[in-house]
Amino acid sequence: MNKFRIPGYIIILSSLCFSLLSVSFSFDVSLLAFPLAVGLSVLTSYFLCFKILKNKDYSAYKITEKLLQYLSYILLISFILRRAGKNGTVYFYDVITVVLWCVNFVSSQYFLYFFNDKKIYALVPEWKNFTAKKSGGMIVKKDFSLRGLFKEVLDWVDALVQAVFMVLLIQIFILQLYVIPSESMVPSFLIGDRVVVTKTSNGPTFPLSEVGLPCLKKYKRGDVIVFRNPHYSMDRKSEVRSVISQIVYMLTFTTVNLNVDEHGEPKADPLVKRICGVPGEQLVMQDGVLYARTVESDKFEPVKLDSKFACWNLSKYEKNPAVRYIPLSQEYYEAMIEFEAERRALNILNAASECRRIAKTMNLLRTGVCVADRTDDFKAPESMRADLLFSGCLQNASEILKASNSAWFESFMCGWTDSSVARNILSSVSWRAAEDGEYSYLDFFDGDYYSEANFKLNLMTKIALGELYVYTAGQMLKGFSAGEIVNSPDFKKYSMKVSECCWYISLLDQRNMPLFPANSVDGQPSYIPENCYFMMGDNRFNSLDMRHSYESVLRNITELDSYSVQYSSDIAPQYVHRKRILGSAVYRFWPLSRSGGIKTK
Repeated sequence: MNKFRIPGYIIILSSLCFSLLSVSFSFDVSLLAFPLAVGLSVLTSYFLCFKILKNKDYSAYKITEKLLQYLSYILLISFILRRAGKNGTVYFYDVITVVLWCVNFVSSQYFLYFFNDKKIYALVPEWKNFTAKKSGGMIVKKDFSLRGLFKEVLDWVDALVQAVFMVLLIQIFILQLYVIPSESMVPSFLIGDRVVVTKTSNGPTFPLSEVGLPCLKKYKRGDVIVFRNPHYSMDRKSEVRSVISQIVYMLTFTTVNLNVDEHGEPKADPLVKRICGVPGEQLVMQDGVLYARTVESDKFEPVKLDSKFACWNLSKYEKNPAVRYIPLSQEYYEAMIEFEAERRALNILNAASECRRIAKTMNLLRTGVCVADRTDDFKAPESMRADLLFSGCLQNASEILKASNSAWFESFMCGWTDSSVARNILSSVSWRAAEDGEYSYLDFFDGDYYSEANFKLNLMTKIALGELYVYTAGQMLKGFSAGEIVNSPDFKKYSMKVSECCWYISLLDQRNMPLFPANSVDGQPSYIPENCYFMMGDNRFNSLDMRHSYESVLRNITELDSYSVQYSSDIAPQYVHRKRILGSAVYRFWPLSRSGGIKTK
């Protein structure tokens, strides 16, 4: 019995001290923490101390065993309730409470290890004699009465509840089995794939606190990780809801999920993505290629490892029933590649000449309009979105013709030439044509692939719109009706070019990413901070990841043109701090046909 005495008193002392630290004076859910903890602690202390350790009362054996089995779990719930109120607790307070819980948990498990039917009789021989006398040496038969059946059901419920709590602890501190919920990681993972996520080395913490194990994991590019979605708030209220949801989800055997958004839809939280950017890097992505530079090397270089995992063309999976959505067919994928090649081959000097020609042609057309038909100056469209400028072609062209002043259209076509970058390009001979006919102006954009490409994309779109507007205005002067104009072959030809530009612009935020982190106000590069990482899904066209926001805003294609074409954008890259990382995916165990370790190199 002496083997029980010291751990027994440790259990009693630690649980009572823990209960005292659960006291709350706020009139909210935290008030429940103290009565829950102290109630079970006092009850356990009574049976353990007086019934078992002092009087060696065998009749209290089973109830004491059950109380000890649940004590640590109930104290953990009390820990959560105490921190679920409007007033939290300070870090040092949490440390003491966590230490007491750990002492209680370890002591309880040690006590229970010996406090079972196989070992207890060796430690307390008189109990064996007592049970032998009680049974009379007879074999105890299974009770099939209603009372026996009820007892059997209770035993099963008891086992299941204990298993749920144990699994919950394992998921918090050791490992978790995670189900892939979306196609953001195709082809690495498909919907329904199940992976093992390790947590111990990732610095797991106690719920609603910052106290936990130290982070020993050294993350690197290519690691697949599970992390809290930074798009959702991590304030106290949301964290409480998340923890309660996890407990309810486990207790109801995954049938009830309380972790939903304001629309009642399950939150995309946590997320599983791949680390693509590491501390000390500045990133930019153009035409599907991720580039990085560091303090040591200020030139952007392609990230070779990223190209190994990034998947842009899923057309080869069209017949795979596990891949439900193919963003681009092979035909459209090839059209995108051709468009990007055309943009790269754009000669900005020639583009300037084209823009001036279009503006001059529109001015000549305007001279054919009778002075009596003139109206006030043309008011610029309310939106400079490319698709709206396209759909409003007939109305805008008509108003430009009749306006007493065409300054807006001329500025729209040629205003970009006044920017310092454009003036440097147009007055310099240092730009070069590559062997494949593509023109590189990177030196004028400080090596920023995204800014150079978007500058060209803006010009391509303007030239396409300008050609369409000029043709439409010319046909109007000839007396053709709107129906005749839009059905003419030339209108369709010019419209097709504008449509291509608008289509590519709709892909812009999925295909490319601006400098991240953005340069400082004085133009100096910024870099991903220490302990922070940038994540993307492998399925780049179908992954709402750290490149994107959940809200769209109207944004200029280029900030180097005050009359830039605009588009609806959700691009808002952000990095994730290490404390939001829950674990690392290390093994796929289902389906068996694709089971194996997770590739990170």
